[in-house]
Formats: sequence, C-alpha cells, structure tokens
Amino acid sequence: MGTLYLVRHGQASFGADDYDVLSPLGHQQSLRLGEYFKDKGVRFDAALTGTLNRQVQTFAGICEGMGLAFETSHASSAGTDSAAGVAPGMKAAPLAHLFWPGLNEFDSAAVIAAIHPFPLDKPDTPELYKHHFRLLKDGLAQWMAGVVSPRGMPSYHEFVAGITGALDHVRSHHQGHVLLVSSGGPIATAVGQVLGTSPETTIELNLGIRNCSVTEFSFTPKRHRLVTFNTLPHLDAPEHADWVTFA
Repeated sequence: MGTLYLVRHGQASFGADDYDVLSPLGHQQSLRLGEYFKDKGVRFDAALTGTLNRQVQTFAGICEGMGLAFETSHASSAGTDSAAGVAPGMKAAPLAHLFWPGLNEFDSAAVIAAIHPFPLDKPDTPELYKHHFRLLKDGLAQWMAGVVSPRGMPSYHEFVAGITGALDHVRSHHQGHVLLVSSGGPIATAVGQVLGTSPETTIELNLGIRNCSVTEFSFTPKRHRLVTFNTLPHLDAPEHADWVTFA
C-alpha cells in the first residue's frame, strides 16, 4: 500500500496583477513543509504537479527544504522532455517530477465572468473579498452542473478526468510515497471523487483548503482511500501561527 500526499500550493498573490506567483510567505510555507518532510524521514518515489507557476514554485520550495534536487518531464512526453533544478546546498539524488496539466486549477476569473459579465473591483476589502467568493461559489456550481461554459476552460467532466487520470497514474505506476502538488480545486475534486461527495460538498471542501496544506490518500492498485484532509502539521509551532493562509 502506498501513500499519496496531495499538497496545495503556497500563498499566491491574490489581488495582484499576476496571481500565479508565490508570495514571500508562500515560499516560506513550501520551504517549511519540505523541512518537515525531511525531519519526519519521508522519502518520495515520485512527484506530480500541474504546470502553473505557483504549483511548480511550491514543489521547488519543498525540494529545497528537503535538500533535494528535482527533475521534470511532461505527462505527454515523459522520458523525452526533461529538465533539472538544484537549490543551494542540494546534494541528494533528484526527485523525479512529472508535469500533469490535468492538475491545473480552474480559471476563477473565467468562472465568475460566466455569471457576472461586468468588471469586478480588486478584492482589497473584506466586503469585496466576500463578494468575490460568493460569485465564485455560484459560478462553480453552475459550471459543475453544465449550466455555463466559462471561456477558455474545459467542461467540468473534462476537468474531473484530468484529475482522476493523475490518480489512476499513481495507482498503476507507484507503490511507495508519492507527492502531488496542485491547487484547491483539483485537490477538493480528488477528495470528492474518492468519497463520492455532492458537487455542493466539493465546492465547500475547495473553499476551505489552506495554503501548503497536506491531504493524504492511501492507495493500492485498485483504489484510493482518504486518510487525512487539509492538515498543517508543519505549522503547528506557535511561531508559525500567522503563516496559516487560504489564498
């Protein structure tokens, strides 16, 4: 039986012109998670991420914290298109890393625009922040039900297929510890698929997932089983209390 660690990316740049970049705190969160894995003696046989910057930067931070180099290859051409990265002081053997586009997050702006086709103010106040997520929640429900088709996005059925494809890949190719770095939407969807939850529950799971949180599945060649959800064991110490974030 293997263990799959599903990690949401570190804090990104919510409200900035480019959300898809880790904030300084986001990098600290990913580095600290890597240090935690190293201290616990966790050794990964393989890793998967989406192709978004915040996901790959989180993976790189985890590797840095573990003192590992990393290698990457694309799901569409694994073994033929690869690159390597090495953080300062890395000496250990590289951790194999597979890009999996099906682990990319949905486009929240496109989801909101599908039901609210007018420009939104930057969510820089608590009221605007709540308004943003109310619209997102409504848009997700309509996308999942097939009522709207956000511009540039796959159908919800195709989105789910990208995530379940990654889970199938893990079950069929690995037996030990596997790291999967993605975003709230894909992780909540993975949990929803394993537990058979309703779309409404999947949305609630999504909106509650914290940055750099860890969700664990045990797996066999036949199935995945949820073990833990949305945990932050690496931030338990009092000095990390203000490192807990959601966006």
